[in-house]
Formats: sequence, structure tokens, C-alpha cells
Amino acid sequence: MFIPERVDVTDLLHSSNENELVITFESAYLIGKKTVEKYPDHHWGCWNGDASRLAVRKAQYHYGWDWGPTLMTCGPWRPINLEIYTSRIADLYFTTEVDQSLKSAEVVAKADIEGERLEVKFEISLDGKTVSSETAKVEEGFATATFRTQNPQLWYPATYGKQPLYLLTAILVSGDKEYDKASKRFGLRKAELIQRKLDDVPGTTFFFEINNISIFCGGSNWIPADTFIPSISAQRYRDWVKLVVDGNQVMIRVWGGGIFEEQAFYDACDEMGVLVWQDFLFGCGNYPAYPEFLDLVKREATANVKLLRHHPSIVIWAGNNEDYQYQESENLDYDPNDKDPQSWLKSSFPARYIYEKILVDVTKELIPGTYYHFGSPWGGVDTRDPTVGDIHQWNVWHGTQEKYQNFDKLTGRFVSEFGMEAFPNIKTIDGFLPEGVNDVDRYPQSSTVDFHNKADGHERRMALYLVENMQYKFDPFEQYVYCTQLMQAECLASAYRLWKRQWKGPGREYCAGALVWQINDCWPVTSWAIVDYHLRPKHAYFTVKRELAPITIGLKRTTHRTPADKYTRAYVKTVHKVEMWASNLTLEKRIVDVQLKAWDVLSGKETYSKTLHNAFTLEPNRSVEITEFDVPVENKDTDEQARIVVAAYLVEAGKQVARYVNWPEPLKYAHLQKPKKLDIRLSADAACIEMSAEVPVKGVALECEDDTVVFSDNCVDMVPGETVVIGVTGLRKGEHDKLGVRYLGL
Repeated sequence: MFIPERVDVTDLLHSSNENELVITFESAYLIGKKTVEKYPDHHWGCWNGDASRLAVRKAQYHYGWDWGPTLMTCGPWRPINLEIYTSRIADLYFTTEVDQSLKSAEVVAKADIEGERLEVKFEISLDGKTVSSETAKVEEGFATATFRTQNPQLWYPATYGKQPLYLLTAILVSGDKEYDKASKRFGLRKAELIQRKLDDVPGTTFFFEINNISIFCGGSNWIPADTFIPSISAQRYRDWVKLVVDGNQVMIRVWGGGIFEEQAFYDACDEMGVLVWQDFLFGCGNYPAYPEFLDLVKREATANVKLLRHHPSIVIWAGNNEDYQYQESENLDYDPNDKDPQSWLKSSFPARYIYEKILVDVTKELIPGTYYHFGSPWGGVDTRDPTVGDIHQWNVWHGTQEKYQNFDKLTGRFVSEFGMEAFPNIKTIDGFLPEGVNDVDRYPQSSTVDFHNKADGHERRMALYLVENMQYKFDPFEQYVYCTQLMQAECLASAYRLWKRQWKGPGREYCAGALVWQINDCWPVTSWAIVDYHLRPKHAYFTVKRELAPITIGLKRTTHRTPADKYTRAYVKTVHKVEMWASNLTLEKRIVDVQLKAWDVLSGKETYSKTLHNAFTLEPNRSVEITEFDVPVENKDTDEQARIVVAAYLVEAGKQVARYVNWPEPLKYAHLQKPKKLDIRLSADAACIEMSAEVPVKGVALECEDDTVVFSDNCVDMVPGETVVIGVTGLRKGEHDKLGVRYLGL
């Protein structure tokens, strides 16, 4: 499925008659089953799908995954072309090198030629203007030219700079005759993965440096956007990538159980400044290593690296998804001290040869300037080692099912997977119910709704995290869906907030990235996605967007208990504190005022208001601790702290640049009041919505039946005395009646 094939049909075509192309597809499923039987000595096993998938180079998620259906698609999925030529450009490619000073760059353009000995005219342009050109002779089917430029326009990730894209064009000529022409866009950037010792803790860093800028990679994992891949248009790819950028995310990981994505996807990432982590297509299993399979793997890797190597957005390739974790779980052979690739082929984990030999060789030859990672996760003593490489942190939801408030204790140098499930938009649910809003199965535990969740044990796990954190009910269905989304939103925001706190500057990059599982879905489903199949953002999309803003402020409550003496359990002094920090991901020092306020959740009374710091310095590109304080209460030695909502603000030059509202947790214990004056107003120009309330309100979510109405933010916490303004498009003046609202405790 992943190897583009070229077949010479010269002797098969008839010039006088109509020609017909007939392609016969055998059953991929049956071929896989027969291959398993053919190699009984191999340890066939996997997570998700059927083990026979390991023998077939087909998109692995088609066999079913814990977020997708089992649909074994078949047929041509990319265009089929008939080419007639005497000479052609078989491949156009290049290497780029940006000087450490960023003041000069070198581009070595290369072209592989089939046919007569000709010349290749290479041309580099930017914004339609020729920058440089050179003509080179074709020798032994190859032509090359070297270009050097001063003060190049550099490509940066979103929010760090612009994304200028040069165009390399090659024209195959002989005298005045043009035989072929090919073009590829590229960006000039210096990209490195930095793994060096940290100042004061064990292990090494794992962060990306683009044009000498250290990047905290907040982002998402990507799965194929549809089970039926050809149905995904170029515009739909752009819409997805735009959601990523609009959500303040700078990296997306193309997961190894899907496909090498369409060029439109990577083009959008190039144009919008999204860094791409690209997996090779192996996932969650023990792949075989018989000779024919290894030959297929090498052809596949070579072909697809060639197809994608021009994209400046791709900054890392990884050998697989969780195959080393599978090896560990099954106790398959793996001796890190064994450096003999031939011995790996004789072990119970022969796929090591793929990840540590074949893919190493392919990437070293074709993309020597791009980092290759053996797998994801990978590093350290094992795949769970938080001090080296990347980890997949699934002890929230899966594993030990930890509380999501403790993500700071579940950290790693780079967390490339973590997540929490939530139901999709209620409109998406109504769309898959046969009778829509009138369907008899329109309730959370129905068979139809349950069918649209493929995660093992999802009923128990969803219930666990809901019951631990908030009061909820099944009826009305809309409010239950809201609660699952609020729970996901709180969970993921907690992760980003706490892990970004650990990005503390040079020598202290304790955590350098967090990629949520996942941004998208391949069908209408309840899953870990933060945007559902129909591109409808869940509430987590917005809370993650706020946590990944360039400047943020964070709060975390802690409880400290001290017995009066060693003999008592009755006389215990309990102190409730709040830790405060701020994150500045911009490249400039920022001077801010730090303000703190508090309210009683029962009465709505403001109980505290103070500027803690004037002219506090936020150093660039790092998080900084600000202070720790007792929960502000009017009457100490009472349980009043359990009623106090605390809000922190950063104000720069009189303008609020960051805000965070901290609630007593778990939220299920909070006596939330229903607001009597929840005011939702559409501005006169219909460009924004203004919201206010007389009591603290948790998770105020705007809703609209019309999908053309788009909110810039959502699921916000309200406190008395404030007006929250949310941008909106798609509404006209006076259409406030189209808006609905929902909140916790409604």
C-alpha cells in the first residue's frame, strides 16, 4: 500500500484500440493469515487489530484500533498516471545547511535523470522572483548544482517567525528543447534535537532547536482523518492544520499505525509553521523479519523518505509506535549490549533489525540532516524511563489510572502521548444515530452509542474519572456529554500546565514537549480526540489552547498535614497552600504585574484582592516560580478554604495578558451555585460575546446549532466583577438568540 510502483507498459499498449487497465486485489486479510501460518516460529502478537496485520504492509488501523472501526479497504487510493517520455526527471531533491550564525545558507540541488544525456537548469525563486540559477550537465543519470546565499529568509515554527518557502525548479533541456520540468518547495532552517545533560537532575534533555531557538513543543498526535483516505480533500487537511495552529500548537506527530500522509497535509504544515514528528509505519506489535518482508520494508522506507524529505516541517523520523513497549510487555529478546544485527534476526524480537539497521541506513543515506529516533517511546533504561528520550504517559486512563491533578509527578523529558476520552459534540452523536434526536438509543449507555467507542474498558474508566471529579447525571444527554468534555478539558489542561512549568530555561529543560493523544478522529466516535470527526472542537481544545498561549500563569493547590505529636491521628494541623508560577514562551523579557483575587463560591463575595508583585520579570522562553501562599480565607482554622475560588492575573502595560482560575478540588465537593445573573451579550457588531455572572461559575460553554458559527474560546471560568470577551464569527447583528450556554451544575 505504501510503495509507489512504476511499470513499463510500452509493449502492452495498443495504439489502434482502447486500452483498459485491470487491477486485481487479493484479500489483504487472507494473505496475512496465510503468512502467519507460513512462519509459525515467529512470535506473532500485537495490541489492537489482528496479529496477521503485522505481515501485511497496509494501514494498520484498517484492522481496527481502540478508536476506530475494522474496515479493510481495498483499491487504488492514490492517482494512477500514464506517462510518455523519452527523458525525464526521476527525482528532484536537495540538501540544505544553514550556518550557525544564521547569516548564510547552502543549497545543493540534485536531480536523478532517466533517458538521454542532457542538461538540467536549476532555478531557485522566492515569492515568484528568481534568486539564483545554474545549469549543470547530466552525468551518469545525475545532475547537481550548489547555491550559496547570504542573509537567507529563514523558516520558523508558528509564533516564532514567518514561513517563507523557496521554490526549486529543475528543467531538463537539450539546446532549446525542454524535455521535463519538476519543482519542489523548501524552507531554510536549522533544526536539531538537543540531548545533553541537565544541570541538577539525572538524564538528558530532549528538545528541538530551530534556528538556535529552543522550542517547547506543545502539540498533538495525528491519525488518518478518515477510514476511507481518498475522501480527505486538500482543503480538509488545511482545515485540520489550521485548527492546530489556531490552538497555539507547534508540533504534530504522524502516528505509525496510519499512513505516510498526503502531500497536502505536509504542505499545510510547511505553510503554517507546524513541526512534524513522522513515524515509520509500524505500531504496537512484533513485526516479522523474513527476507522478503525486509526487502519490502527497505523499498517502502526509501520511497517514502524520498517523497517527503523536502518538507521543512519534518524535523524527526521515528522507527515505530510502541513496538519496544510491546517487546518489554511480552519479555521478548532484547540485549542492548548486543550490537550484531544478524543476531537480532534470530531473536524473538527480530523487528529490531528494521528499526536499528534498515531504517538507520535509509535515513543516514537520504536525510542525514534529520534526526532518526529508534521508536516512540524510546530512551533510557526502558521505554518508561522519564529521564531520557520520550515517553508515552498512559497512567492516566490506562495503567495505574492516576489522578490527573498529579501529572507533574508523571512527567518525562518529552511526553509524546497522553490523553483522556470524552464524548464528541452532541450534533455528531445525533448524526450517527439513525433517527437523530428522536432515536430510542439517544442515551449514554445505549448499544449504538456504546458501539461508537472502541476503547477496552471505556465504561469503567470514563465513570472513574467522572465520579472522582464532578457531580454529573445521564439526563439530559447533552449535560452528560458536556461533563465528559469538561472532565477531558480539565485533565489535559492540567497536563500542559504542569509540564510546561518544568520548562525552566537552559540546563533545566526538565520537560520539553507534550503531544496529546489525539487531535482528530477517523469516524464519528467517542475517543481521546480533542476535535471530533466533523472538525467540531471539544472543550479540551480550548483549555489546551489557553495553556499553550505564549504567556500563561499557573496555580496548584497543595495540602500539608502535621500531627500535633507522633501519638495522635486526631489532632492534625492542616494547611492549604497555593503554588504560583508563570510561563513566557516568547523570546523577549516581559515585565508584568502579578495580581491575585479570591471569592467565596457560595456567596460570590470577593474575599481577597491584592497585587502581589509590581514589575515582575518573566525571563524569555522559560517558566519561573513566583510565590507560594496560603489559600486566602477570612477565618482560619475552618473549612473555608474548600469554598474559595482563586484567580491569578498577569498584567503588562495595563493590559491583561494571562489569567487562570483555580478551584477547590475535587469539583464534586464544591457547592456550586446556579447563577441568577449569567449575562451573555452579543456585541453590536456581532464580533464578540461578552459574559458575566454574580457568582463563580465553572466551565461556561457557548453552544450554537449552526456549524458556521465559530468561537475563539470556550469553556471558560467566570468570577464576579469580570466580563469575559470571546470572539465569534458567523453571527449577524441581533442573532444572540442562536446562542446556548452550559456550565457545571446546570
